[in-house]
This record gives sequence, structure tokens and C-alpha cells, in this order.
Amino acid sequence: MLDLTKRPEFFNLENGQKAPLPFSKREYQNRLSQLREVMNRNDVPVVVFTSMHNIAYYSGFLYCSFGRPYALVITADRCVTVSANIDGGQPWRRSVEENVIYTDWQRGNYWRAISDITGNPGRVGIEGDHLTLAMQTQLIEALGSPQIMDVAADVMSLRMVKSSEEIELIREGARVADVGGEAIRDAIREGTREIDVAMAGRNAMELEIARSFPDSELRDNWVWFQSGLNTDGAHNPVTCRQLQQGDILSLNTFPMISAYYTALERTLFLGQPDSASLELWKANVAAHELGISLIKPGVSCAEICAEINRFFAERGLLQYRSFGYGHSFGVLSHYYGREAGLELREDIDTVLEPGMVVSMEPMLTIPEGTPGAGGYREHDILIVGESDSENITGFPYGPEHNII
Repeated sequence: MLDLTKRPEFFNLENGQKAPLPFSKREYQNRLSQLREVMNRNDVPVVVFTSMHNIAYYSGFLYCSFGRPYALVITADRCVTVSANIDGGQPWRRSVEENVIYTDWQRGNYWRAISDITGNPGRVGIEGDHLTLAMQTQLIEALGSPQIMDVAADVMSLRMVKSSEEIELIREGARVADVGGEAIRDAIREGTREIDVAMAGRNAMELEIARSFPDSELRDNWVWFQSGLNTDGAHNPVTCRQLQQGDILSLNTFPMISAYYTALERTLFLGQPDSASLELWKANVAAHELGISLIKPGVSCAEICAEINRFFAERGLLQYRSFGYGHSFGVLSHYYGREAGLELREDIDTVLEPGMVVSMEPMLTIPEGTPGAGGYREHDILIVGESDSENITGFPYGPEHNII
């Protein structure tokens, strides 16, 4: 009779050869060195990451949870992804260093695998904005009741300044977003559904990523294409609504290359907009151009926000502003990651510095029943340089280009 207690709790599977990662080995070593400086400064011998974004940032492996926990354990001399058995050898192939697989035949094998790497460390760094209370309790029990330190804010600060390799990948992402935008523009016709237009943009981006990055995993690219009333929210899902003459349209492309997010967002009209719509569109474009001119090193996020607020207030439009005026780029998606310390909002005092990458994306939402009703939004990506910023978005904006 089979003795189930002799089945392994965790094991290694180096199946095949290591896959090409999105960045060089030196890039990952630099990231780990910076993290270990934070660990030394805070006397934290072990960090256990659980989020998709930090695990991908430090190891190259982007997990698919599907209800299972994953981890990246970093010590002074080890960097080990902890993955579920269902993934086979793929996590090892996509991890810059080690991987250990936990089995699911008994509860707790995830923590047993982590404990085998860490021992009883005394102090453990975690992501306080990701690790749940239940998982934190399990961590404390499994690792010998260590003192917990939240390193999420320190790690976010490290991610906010991009390396030259990251910036190159982000440039390529912006280019691919423009490819999707062109496909969307070409697909816009009266009577066409939002979903049909969205698929045209997504397909064009995925084909371009496959051509430009043949070693990457192809996943998570998407388009939000909205029309009419559906433009009132920046993140409204695509529908089967058919486009009509006079519609305000919102084009949003989001290519994902190795967990790195970029975006293109534009207002368009199907047919000539009425005078109220045209006036609002031009006002939002002017705010967009003002915002672009403000993005430079030494300026705080709050200061940029205040200037654009003033611009809208002078025109009686501030009450229609929808959300913050921009955010950072890097390892993030619509379901993981965010560098909350680098958003262009009133409550963010972060000062821009060279190597940061931010969007400028003002949006006005005019309610139904009001002249010019709809959502107006433009979005460009800017790299902060030594004295100014570089706009890497190429798709044109404004009424001169985007009336179909």
C-alpha cells in the first residue's frame, strides 16, 4: 500500500534550459544589490515577497495564482522563487536564479518550502500592502515567530527610478501601443461594435510583440474601446454597442511585455462633433499640453496637479475632472502592481527625478443631458531626463487628427 506520508513536501525541477529573460543578468543583480542594501540598513536578513509585481521585478517570473500562493524569498546570498507544482518547470526556466516547487497533497507545504530556505530568521521583510492577515499569521507560525517589517514602501521607491534597460523596454511598449492605436483607428466604422474594434487593436499589438519579442511570454494584452455613454469612465469594459454617427469615442491600448505595462489613450469622434463637444475636447487637449510642459525634474507631483487644477478652474471645468493626472510605469497591470508614490495627485509630494517615467492623462467627464456629454481623455508617456522630459508616445491627439 502506498505510504502517502513519504510524498515530498517540496522539490526542485530544472526541466529544460533557462529561458531568455526580459533583462540581463546584470540588471537583476543590480536590483538585488539595491534591495540587499535596504535589508542591511534595516537589519532584515530575509524578505518574502508575495505580489506578482515584486516577484517579477526581482526574479523575472510572473506567476498565475489561480488560488495558489507564490513567493520570492531573498536572503543575503539567495534568490528563490516558490511555485506551485501545477506549473512544472516553467517557473525555474523564467527565474533568474533558483526555484523550489511545493506540492499540494497536504496543507502547509508552501510554508514548509519557505521555511526550508529561511530557517528561523528573527526578522522578516514583507509587503504590508499585499500579504493578507491570514497569510501573515501563517508566516509567523511557520518561521518561528519572527519580527515583521513592512518593506513595501522602500521597494516601491526603488522601482520608481527606471534603469536604462527598463526604459528601453518601455519605449518599445509605447511603440506597440501606437501600433494598436492605428489598427483601432482603421477599424472604426458606423455600425461596428466596440468589441470588434477592440479586438483589432489587441490582435495588432500581440502580433507586433510576437515579432519584436519572440522570446517573451505572450499574455495580458488588452484594449478598452468605448463609445457614447460608455466613455464616462476610464476603465469601463468593452461592450457590444454599435458605433453611431456623432459618437464620442475613447481609444485605450495596453500592450504588456514581460509584465511591463504601457498605454495609449485618445479621444476621437465618429463624424463632426458639435460645438460644445469640440470646445470641451480642445480644453482637455490644452490641459494635456500644459501637463506635458510641467513634467521635468525637480517638480513635485502635487505641484503639477495644482497647475492643471488651476487651468480647469479658470474655465469652470474643474468639477468635471475625473481622476489624477498621471502615474508611473513599469511592472504593473490592471490586476497587479502600482507605484502609488508616483501619481500626479494633490496628496503626492514625490519630486520627479531623472529615470522616472510618468503619464500625462487629464480626463473630463461631462454627464448625460449636459452639452458635450461624454468622457474626454488624452494620454502620453514621458521619460524624465536631466533637465526636461521626453514624450515617447507618437499617436497624434486632438480634433485635427481624430475625427473619423
